[in-house]
Amino acid sequence: MRELVRTNDLVLISAVGALLDGAQIHHVVLDQNMSIVEGSLGLLQRRILVNDEDNRAARRLLTDAGLGHELRDDD
Repeated sequence: MRELVRTNDLVLISAVGALLDGAQIHHVVLDQNMSIVEGSLGLLQRRILVNDEDNRAARRLLTDAGLGHELRDDD
């Protein structure tokens, strides 16, 4: 799996998830339950990952939606 976005912006996470769902690109959001550990301070960032074979399409989708600046480097 490849990391697309890392953020603590819940609106951004929701928007990216909706875009990926609309394009039928499977994704997972990691660390979303870490707020229990951190005390809901919003310090720990959530990560959105996609399958390796969907990485290019997901990156193109987010770039076309104006969210390319939010993408993590693709190593």
